Amino acid sequence: RRPQPWESGRCRRPLPPRRPTLPRSLRSRLRRETAVGIMVRSLNSIVAVCQNMGIGKDGNLPWPPLRNEYKYFQRMTSTSHVEGKQNALIMGKKTWFSIPEKNRPLKDRINIVLSRELKETPKGAHYLSKSLDDALALLDSPELKSKVDMIWIVGGTSVYKAAMEKPINHRLFVTRILQEFESDTFFPEIDYKDYKLLTEYPGVPADIQEENGIQYKFEVYEKAVVAQ
Repeated sequence: RRPQPWESGRCRRPLPPRRPTLPRSLRSRLRRETAVGIMVRSLNSIVAVCQNMGIGKDGNLPWPPLRNEYKYFQRMTSTSHVEGKQNALIMGKKTWFSIPEKNRPLKDRINIVLSRELKETPKGAHYLSKSLDDALALLDSPELKSKVDMIWIVGGTSVYKAAMEKPINHRLFVTRILQEFESDTFFPEIDYKDYKLLTEYPGVPADIQEENGIQYKFEVYEKAVVAQ
């Protein structure tokens, strides 16, 4: 075999072509996100909105109770696909206290409340975190990582917005109430360049539902982040 130039010591072995690198600002951001456990899992958000994007009025839903829609919420957020694990719910303080006390915590799920003002975990809640980042870091800790399957964001507006802006895979489970109701709390604008409407999703009915004279439909949007 004819010796290669670098084998005789006359020159260095050619280096492989350099891989393109991410901009420094994005690399720093991804390192920060990873440091708080955000890149480990995908997120799911679930919400019901009326036609004006309202999600709340005076701490309650803007529309009359829809029993089957609530059952859908319960089923989607409670069902774990891994035996022996539970799903985690992340919610803001106002969302937590809007749940009737007799129903707190939402059973068969790990309830995490976000608040910068509260000093102690609210009665009934399992954990208290100061921010969404802190909650995700908690869920990636040795204490919980092996116990949690899916992560669900259940409100309110600022928590939804923070989740939607994270550079990670994210599904939005949206119940569209096909009427307008007076509201004082609203869902953030969905960026349809990032979030694509899925034509179908397992366990999500495709046809229009109706209860108490109110029609609604279930939609699922997905943001898929390509790993660099």
